[in-house]
Amino acid sequence: MIVRARIVVTMDGPPIENGAVVVSGNRIVDVGRFDDIKTRNAGNTLDVGEQVLLPGLINAHCHLDYTGLRDKIPPQKSFTEWIRAINAEKATLAPKDYVASINEGFAEAKRFGTTTIANLTVFPELIPQISAPIRARWFAELIDIRAPERAYELVDSAIEALKQTPGWGLAPHALFTASSNLFRWCENISQRDNILLTTHLAESREEIQMFRDASGPLYEFLKSIGRPMDDCGSKTPLELFVVAPGGYALSQWIVAHLNELTESDFELLERSNSKFHVMHCPGSHKYFGHSPFAFDRLRSLGFNVCLGSDSLASNETLSLFDEMRAFQRNFPRVSPEEILQMATVNPARALRYENALGQIRPGFGTDLIAIPCSGSTDVFEQIIAFDAPVSWSMVNGKVIASGPGSAGF
Repeated sequence: MIVRARIVVTMDGPPIENGAVVVSGNRIVDVGRFDDIKTRNAGNTLDVGEQVLLPGLINAHCHLDYTGLRDKIPPQKSFTEWIRAINAEKATLAPKDYVASINEGFAEAKRFGTTTIANLTVFPELIPQISAPIRARWFAELIDIRAPERAYELVDSAIEALKQTPGWGLAPHALFTASSNLFRWCENISQRDNILLTTHLAESREEIQMFRDASGPLYEFLKSIGRPMDDCGSKTPLELFVVAPGGYALSQWIVAHLNELTESDFELLERSNSKFHVMHCPGSHKYFGHSPFAFDRLRSLGFNVCLGSDSLASNETLSLFDEMRAFQRNFPRVSPEEILQMATVNPARALRYENALGQIRPGFGTDLIAIPCSGSTDVFEQIIAFDAPVSWSMVNGKVIASGPGSAGF
């Protein structure tokens, strides 16, 4: 099949006017100008019309468990109050509610051009009940705050639920909710099985207060429910993570947020030879009113910064187009092309798809989307500005959405 579009944005070179992509099964075999492609290749042509064809978007950090909590939790006075509020909402949910929520989240993400999602779930045992319409990287989110003695049992149970799922990973939730034993056991599994790990780190000012100063609302809340607090009062969350006893293999880790960093944190990052991947969630960041995200400094230090949507318990949308625009409002000097990289090329690298997804190249997977193109302004600016459901998309060689503006079916 030859897929023709007004412009093909490959993320592997300049946009191609009157471009085309040759698809064979679930692989791209050729890319170029339509006239050249027709000369080199036989096959039926699917013309998506006056649209720009680009790689499917990759959501690097999401909690689809909580799609059903949209508009249920207004912004709270503190991060700790939000934790109390979401715990109260979760207490009303049954397994069937989570299945419905996850399915609804997948459908919404697909509708807005996401073709791959890294989803953290507290209930990996529910995965067999989910029919994901797009690619999914599942991470079991692990919390042992009330029973740290069960850390190994918790991890092993998650692995049992995940082991039939391709590309699975583990997600000890955060330093304040997951014990050092849990983090260490996940690290051991990662070394043994070469799996990815993800966690939340330096998300809020209250987390800084808790670990560095042994004070604040989060410290008092967790102390009141029996969490041991002997790791508090000296180091920042980032220091505790990067200089963990025995050391973590940082390149295995996908770290969400890094919203609250100190100068000593940046000094530590400058000295670190190993780099983890950083997931930034602009919509959620705004909801909580965090400090300005240190994008420029993290980028200058060589960190791979990606975009995610977090959950609808702290965001209004699962659209990465919305996240890209939110990022652009905060960082207007960053080019639209670089912003698009944070929803395609960069998360592909973080999720170990760098040789398969995030670009339109021969040998890569056929995860493609098409959106309207006027041709009157910069094509990357048009992509960032797009604010509607995607009318045409393909995942793994299969067309999963089509609508007005596409032809040749």
